[in-house]
Amino acid sequence: MIQKICSLLMLLFVFNSCSTNADDRIDNPNLINVSFRLNLDLNLPEYNALNFPGNSYSTYNTGINGVVVYNINNSQFTAFELSDPNHPLSECSTLRVEGVIANCDCDDGNSYNILTGELTNGSGQYTMKPYRISKNGNTLEVFN
Repeated sequence: MIQKICSLLMLLFVFNSCSTNADDRIDNPNLINVSFRLNLDLNLPEYNALNFPGNSYSTYNTGINGVVVYNINNSQFTAFELSDPNHPLSECSTLRVEGVIANCDCDDGNSYNILTGELTNGSGQYTMKPYRISKNGNTLEVFN
């Protein structure tokens, strides 16, 4: 009986600690929200690298300043915005991908891991802006 009461109290605590209010989230003031859909047909030569784990594809024609897609293990992929999240938009804030690191050309030397989006060098409070990604057959769809 006591175990059931403790379990119930624990569940109530968990549900009360979750917030559905969008105002409680910390939005990045440096990056705007843009709506887009990017379809990548993995049968096409341009996207062939994404058929193999550990490879990425970058495009600078969608998103804010571009999007990078990374193949983790052929069933899991990541997609991130190629704008430095810790800078207002400027000429130097577009990230360049080298291997699994995205580098910023601004003076602070920010760099990010394209697998996790985390800051690996430099300073700032924000991680890379993630985008949704789904795989249907041989097509990846990246969207926001």
